[in-house]
Amino acid sequence: MGTITGGQWLTSVFFFAFVAFSLGLTYWSMRRASSASGFYVAGRRLTGWQNGLAISGDYMSAASFLGIAGLVSLFGFDGLLYSFGFIVGWIFILLLIAEPLRNAGKYTLSDIMAFRLRARPVHAAAALSSVTIGLFYLLAQLVGAGAIASLLLPVGPSVAISIVGVLMIVYVLFGGMVATTYVQIVKAVLILVATCLLTLLVLLSFHFNVSELLGAAAARSGKGDLFLQPGLFFKNKLDLISLGLGLALGTGGLPHIMMRFYTVSDAKNARASANWVIGLVGIYLVMTTLLGFGAAALVGKEAITAANKAGNSAAPLLALQLGGGDGTLGGEILVAFVSAVTFATILAVVAGLIIAATSNIAHDLYTHVLRTGQSEEKAEMKVARIAALVIGLTAIVLALTAQSLNVAFLVGLAFAVAASANFPVIIYSLFWRRFNTTGAMCALLSGLFSALGLVLIGPAVIGPKGLMLADFEPIFPLANPGIVSIPIGFLAGWIGTLASEREHTSESRFDELQVRALTGFGAEPSAKSH
Repeated sequence: MGTITGGQWLTSVFFFAFVAFSLGLTYWSMRRASSASGFYVAGRRLTGWQNGLAISGDYMSAASFLGIAGLVSLFGFDGLLYSFGFIVGWIFILLLIAEPLRNAGKYTLSDIMAFRLRARPVHAAAALSSVTIGLFYLLAQLVGAGAIASLLLPVGPSVAISIVGVLMIVYVLFGGMVATTYVQIVKAVLILVATCLLTLLVLLSFHFNVSELLGAAAARSGKGDLFLQPGLFFKNKLDLISLGLGLALGTGGLPHIMMRFYTVSDAKNARASANWVIGLVGIYLVMTTLLGFGAAALVGKEAITAANKAGNSAAPLLALQLGGGDGTLGGEILVAFVSAVTFATILAVVAGLIIAATSNIAHDLYTHVLRTGQSEEKAEMKVARIAALVIGLTAIVLALTAQSLNVAFLVGLAFAVAASANFPVIIYSLFWRRFNTTGAMCALLSGLFSALGLVLIGPAVIGPKGLMLADFEPIFPLANPGIVSIPIGFLAGWIGTLASEREHTSESRFDELQVRALTGFGAEPSAKSH
């Protein structure tokens, strides 16, 4: 392992201070997370600004902080699409989804899909899709943990992945959504402070002249003006469009993000949550983009790729440079703070992901599929905690095999699956009276398996840059499948509905769904209203 540096000791102190604080929050949350409502949705007691800050903490993940900065530092303009794509999706959520979701659902994203359809098959297919999305996202966070640990902590990547995995299981097992929410709020504040500080230091280095910053980044990239033009990362322009579609539409289908709208007391607070996210995350993503260009200009491509080939270490290396360089106290303190905040980011996000996957297994599969909606709350909670343990351990094992992938790329795949499978069913359920169970099943399964299948035969898996079969050419040319799999999901839902018999129960409940979605009449109450 080598000699432990002063910077590594500082990072360890900051990190374990946050861990101790978050474990204290978990202990405090245990009583409030004892019921199903407390465990899954924090008793629906959160205000709009609290939930907005928590969602922002969930959204400001390792993929955005490490991955976006890394991609921009290595590929310039092409990395910008992740920044813009991540925030565009929130316009759809604010205008179309936030209020109906809060009023019509209970614990999971699947609830709104199954509101007017046959519950068992829809809950089963939606749970399969949602758990798959959660695993992709979990891999991204854990891979990010390994990347930053190998650079800045006295442990290797595999050990770091295991530590983060165990901690996230503890948060969820004992604190549920209550602990997860407050960890995310604290982490959101920390990462905003860290990002603001680094951005100010980057701009100060270039006299607050963005044009000077971009020119220096292009000059040191080795690509010249091409660095500021599309085409370095996405050789195929269709790949660029495909990723953009996945990021813009996939947000509305992310289970761990959407279920957070159930944690507020009413639809008004759901809309307020979305507004807070748009403001905070929008500013944050602009700053991470500037950090990427700052890393390209001040650290250089060679140093970034030497530390991590996927570019995941660009932001920490930038912090080291801005603090005065390796071996200086300022550099070590700044990089220790940034590294500890990054770990806090990962811990908070993975806890939210585990909660979502756990609710899919316990609430959707166990209660609605196996027990046909008749299980007792105590039994469901027991299954939820077992599921948290199994999902957490599975994610750790998978992450140990995927450490070479860029974390933003992994999240892009999760968005593609969400946009292809979950998003079409949500839109059809809310706005198409004729939509039925057959259509929902076709959309969910076609969207899910087309997205996964295209990834497996694409350049992310096959070819010189893939995980295996380096000597073969990929069958599907695009790294992100959204441009093909998203239309497949929508088309399958449409064809499946029209090709099957009309479902009168579904159509009659459409009016009930509309009334509940728009007025809140009959919506799930918050714990404080009991």
